[in-house]
Amino acid sequence: MKFKFLATLLFSGSVLLAQAQVVDKIEKPIDLVSTLVGTQSTYFLSTGNTYPAIAMPWGMNFWSPQTGKMGDGWMYMYTAEKLRGFKQTHQPSPWMNDYGQFSVMPMVGKKSFDQEERASYFSHKAEVAKPHYYSVYLADYDVKTEITPTERAAFFRFTFPKTNDAYVLLDAFDKGSYVEVLPKEQRIIGYSTKNSGGVPDNFKNYFVLEFDRPFANIATFADSVLTDGRYLVKADHVGALVGFQIANAGDQVLMKVASSFISKEQAAINLKELDGSTFDQRVATGEEQWNNELKKIEIEGGSIDDMRTFYSCLYRSLLFPRMFYEIDANGQVVHYSPYNGKVLPGYMFTDTGFWDTFRSLFPFLNLMYPEISEKMQDGLANAYRESGWLPEWASPGLRSVMVGNNSASVVADAWVKGIRSKDIETLYEAVIHGANHAGPLPAVGRAGASYYTSLGYVPYDVDINENAARTLEYAYDDFAIYQLAKSLNKSTEDITRYKQRSYNYEKLFDPATGLMRGKNKDGQFQSPFNPFKWGDAFTEGNSWHYTWSVFQDVEGLAKLMGGHQAMEIKLDSVFSLPPIFDDSYYGFPIHEIREMQVANMGQYAHGNQPIQHMIYLYNHVGAPWKAQYWVRETMKRMYSPNPDGYCGDEDNGQTSAWYVFSALGFYPVTPATDEYVLGAPLFKKATLNLANGKKVTINAQNNSVENRYVHNLKWNGKNHTKNFVKHSELLKGATLNFDMRSEPNKNRGVNKADLPFSLSKDDK
Repeated sequence: MKFKFLATLLFSGSVLLAQAQVVDKIEKPIDLVSTLVGTQSTYFLSTGNTYPAIAMPWGMNFWSPQTGKMGDGWMYMYTAEKLRGFKQTHQPSPWMNDYGQFSVMPMVGKKSFDQEERASYFSHKAEVAKPHYYSVYLADYDVKTEITPTERAAFFRFTFPKTNDAYVLLDAFDKGSYVEVLPKEQRIIGYSTKNSGGVPDNFKNYFVLEFDRPFANIATFADSVLTDGRYLVKADHVGALVGFQIANAGDQVLMKVASSFISKEQAAINLKELDGSTFDQRVATGEEQWNNELKKIEIEGGSIDDMRTFYSCLYRSLLFPRMFYEIDANGQVVHYSPYNGKVLPGYMFTDTGFWDTFRSLFPFLNLMYPEISEKMQDGLANAYRESGWLPEWASPGLRSVMVGNNSASVVADAWVKGIRSKDIETLYEAVIHGANHAGPLPAVGRAGASYYTSLGYVPYDVDINENAARTLEYAYDDFAIYQLAKSLNKSTEDITRYKQRSYNYEKLFDPATGLMRGKNKDGQFQSPFNPFKWGDAFTEGNSWHYTWSVFQDVEGLAKLMGGHQAMEIKLDSVFSLPPIFDDSYYGFPIHEIREMQVANMGQYAHGNQPIQHMIYLYNHVGAPWKAQYWVRETMKRMYSPNPDGYCGDEDNGQTSAWYVFSALGFYPVTPATDEYVLGAPLFKKATLNLANGKKVTINAQNNSVENRYVHNLKWNGKNHTKNFVKHSELLKGATLNFDMRSEPNKNRGVNKADLPFSLSKDDK
C-alpha cells in the first residue's frame, strides 16, 4: 500500500509538473496545429462540428477524409472506424452541408462503387492530420494515401502493395454528374452539380484528375451500373475506376487534381498550381505558406496544450470565408457568380455566416490580415452588384439562415479599422439598402423592416420569428452604419437617423425583469414570459443570453438595469443560475441547449455566439477583475487541442477567433469602433507582427494558472489604467507589460475614464 501510494504521489506530481511546464518560442507553429480538433461531434452534441480540412489559408477547395455517407454533412466523425473516400469539399458546416463535391478512393482487388463495400478500416494511430498534409493507412487495401493542397488543386500520393488489381475510384456524386476518361492524357475530367442550395441553375464544379502512369484498365458507372471499357458517362450519379499494375510493394501512384466553377478549361489552368513541384516539394511549400501566416502571431511561455490550442484555433481562423475566385489564362482575377451564374471579373469570397463571424473573426482579420480583408470587401461589393443584396449567410450564394443584418458590421468595422476598399461607396449604398428593406429571403436584408423603421422594433405578434433577437441586432447594425456614415462624412440626415436607431434596444428592455423581452405591436410586452425559453423571440438562445446584445451601448444598458452595481450582479447571475431551459419552441433540446447544460457554467452558453462577448462587459461596470477571472476560466474549461476541443459549433472561425483574441488579452466587444476591451493574456509573451511592419509585444512574464489577474499594465512604459486599448494605437507598434497576480486589483480600471466605449457616453 505504501508503494502504491508513493507511486500515485509521484505520478500526480509528474502530471502537475507537465501542466505547469512552459514552452519557449516555437519556430514552426504548424507543428502544433491539429486539424482534428472539434471532429468528435454528433448531430445531438457538438464539440466543434469541424472536419480535418486539408487546405491552404482561405483556399477555394478543401479536402477531407470522408467517414460519412455521400451527402451527409457529418463527413468526418472522429469515432468512426472506416473511411469511404477523400472528398473535395466546400462545406462551411454540417448544418449548411456541401456543394460541388466529389471524392476519390484507392482500392486493391475490388471494383466497387458501393460506399459500404469500398470503405476501409483505419486508425488514428496511422493518421497524420495537418493543414498542409494528410496521410492515412487504409487497412483493408494495404494502401497509404497522402494529400497536400494548393488553393485550387491537390497532390495525391498512393502507396500500393504489389498487385495487378490496384484502382483509383472517382465518385462524382448524384444530382447530375458527368465523367469522361481520357486514357491518352492519363486524365479524368467531368463535373459535379451536387449542392445544398444557394446556386444558380447553371452551377457546375468542373474537375480534372491527372495520373503519372497509364491506365491498365478503365471502367465507369452510371446509376449503379458498372461497365468495363466505357469512357464517358452522364447521368444522375456517375463515376470512374482506373486500374494500375503495381510491380513492387511500395510503388507509388501520383495523382494531381483541380477544379473550377467556371469551365473545364479553367480547371486545367487551376491544375497548373502544381506545375514544377514534386509531392514532397509541395508539402514543404505548403508548410512554409502556413507557417508564414501562423507566425504573424508568435507566442512564448505557455503550456504545450495551451500552445497547441492557440495555433489550432488560429488555423481555424484562417479558413473562412474561402476564395471563390480564380486566375484565368491571362492572369486576371475572375469568378463564377453564385448569384447570377455569370463569369465576371474581380474577387469573390463565400462560405461564412455574418451572424457568427461579425463578432470577432472579421475584426481579427482586419487587425492581422488587412490585405485579405480588403479583397473580401471588394468581394462583398461584387456580391451586391450581382444579387442586389449583401449576403448575411453565403454558401455559395444567398442562403436563408440566422437573423440580423450584420453585413453592416462587417463593412463598417473594416472601414473604421483602416481597410480602404475602392468600392466603399457601393458598399455604403448596399448597407443602407439592406437596413431598410426586407430581402428575397427572410435572412437577407431585414425581415420586418417596415415594422422596425416605424415602431423601432420587430413585434412579437406579427408572425416574424425570433423578433427580439432581430431587433437587438438591427439596432447594433444601425450603430455600425452610423459609424460608417460619420467616417465617410455622409449627410447629417443619415448620421442622425442611424444614431437614433442605435438606441432601439431600449424598446425591448423590461424593467420588471431587468431583461430583454419580446414586445407586441400594441406596445405591450409579450406574455407569459419565461427568460429561460430558448428560441421564440430569440435565436438559439434565451433572454439571459440576448439581453447583453447591446454591443454599442453597454453604459446605456447598465442605466436601464439600475446602474453599474446592478448590472454587475446581473452578470454574476449568468454564472450562478442553474442551466435550466425551456425547449418548447423547438419541441426538443437542440444541441446548443445540451452544450450549455453539460458545460457547468450556469446560463453561460459559450458554445453559441450571442453571449460570447458578455464576460468582457464587466469592464464596462468597473469590475475588470471579474472579466479576467471568467475569460481565463472559459479558455481553460471550454477549449482543448483534442478532438472534443470546442464547447459547441466552431462556426467558421468565430469561436476560434474568440480564443485567439482572448489569449492575447483583448477582445472586440464593439466592432465598428476603434477599441478592444481588455481581459487577461494567457501567455508570458506574444508578438503580433503587423502587416505594416510594426510589432505589438505583449509581456506577462509572471503569468501562470494562478496569476490570472491584471495588477498593473504599462503601455510603452507608462501606466495604462484603462480597460481598453485602441486599434489605431496598436497599429503604431506598442509594448504592453502586464503585471499578473493571483489576487485581483480592485482599484484598477474603476474610474469613469477607464471604462470602454458606449454610445451614450460618447453622446455626452
